Amino acid sequence: MTTQPHPVDHELIQAAAHVARTRCRGDNHTMAAAARTPDGLIVTAVNAYHFTGGPCAELVLIGTAAAQGAYDLDTIVAVGDRDRGVVPPCGRCRQVLLDYFPTLKVIVGTGDHVRTVRITDLLPESYVWADHQLDAE
Repeated sequence: MTTQPHPVDHELIQAAAHVARTRCRGDNHTMAAAARTPDGLIVTAVNAYHFTGGPCAELVLIGTAAAQGAYDLDTIVAVGDRDRGVVPPCGRCRQVLLDYFPTLKVIVGTGDHVRTVRITDLLPESYVWADHQLDAE
């Protein structure tokens, strides 16, 4: 585990909570995510739930960020609708986030006990997709 604590980006939590409150409606959109780029831009997104396995808010956020020209993320957080607060990423999201952003910080925890950890702390001793790709020649 990381021994050096990272500051909690409360503005990022507030941005995700605002999107969860104002944009998550019904069963199709129940989670919001917000991420900060290294230059300070905040990108937000909501999940697209579907019984066939629609994408989580974190995955939608990756595409939304890319569409805005943001290909590097520094910190991410997900927040549930109905004031559920911070929700940690699921296993699939943890793996995808690690593969795309191996130095990403993730805000986790509940209530007054939120903290910021590295994605590698959430998925220790993990398979890193990029490490196993053949170099393009």
